[in-house]
Amino acid sequence: MIILPAIDLKDGRVVRLYKGDFATVHQVADDPAAVAADFRTAGARWLHMVDLDGAKDGRRKNGDIVFSLARSGLKIELGGGIRRMEDLEAVFAMGVTRAVIGSAAVTHPELVREAVQTWGERIAVGVDTKDGKVRTAGWVEDSGLDYLDFSRSMEDLGVRTLIFTDIDTDGALSGPSFARLARLQEAVSCRIVASGGVSCNEDIRALAAQHLYGAIVGKAYYTGAVDLARAVADGGSQA
Repeated sequence: MIILPAIDLKDGRVVRLYKGDFATVHQVADDPAAVAADFRTAGARWLHMVDLDGAKDGRRKNGDIVFSLARSGLKIELGGGIRRMEDLEAVFAMGVTRAVIGSAAVTHPELVREAVQTWGERIAVGVDTKDGKVRTAGWVEDSGLDYLDFSRSMEDLGVRTLIFTDIDTDGALSGPSFARLARLQEAVSCRIVASGGVSCNEDIRALAAQHLYGAIVGKAYYTGAVDLARAVADGGSQA
């Protein structure tokens, strides 16, 4: 299971939110490059990045940082504000390895189809849920779609990687949503990356035992609750 430590960017700062609420935004680090270097030292090979400016209003403002970190030696998985083929072309030109389509997968599924036809496994879809329903627009709008039905529809379009976030656990250090992850594993054959709720290294071991493709570590790293080097070792393969 690959471990993807996270850097969320807003106005050029490394920040975290609590349960996706932009009113709770707070800075957790000064220098994104230094944070990425620490991730590499711990053995991580992937970096999960979210452009929160792009996620909320569709205007990505942190391209220079993304471009720089894409040359850090880490593989970059980037989400936030990716809503057109032109956006995908731009982020891949920056050196991003995998792009995550979020809100646009709900509102314009034809974009996902075209993107997968063009870039294949470099395309992932974010399945951001609250109470089992998919949320969009920086998690503030309820699409009304059941997360399992939506995930099946993305698999039907050729998507191979899903980033599953249970919003109620994100930034809460309350433990991942193991039951919903298990239901998702039963519903689709896609590679699943778990996001939200990781609170300790035991959570990482439990996710690995669930045979997931990946796990994102955010707030727990910044608070010191997770030893990233140990998490990477427990995850196993970092390909």
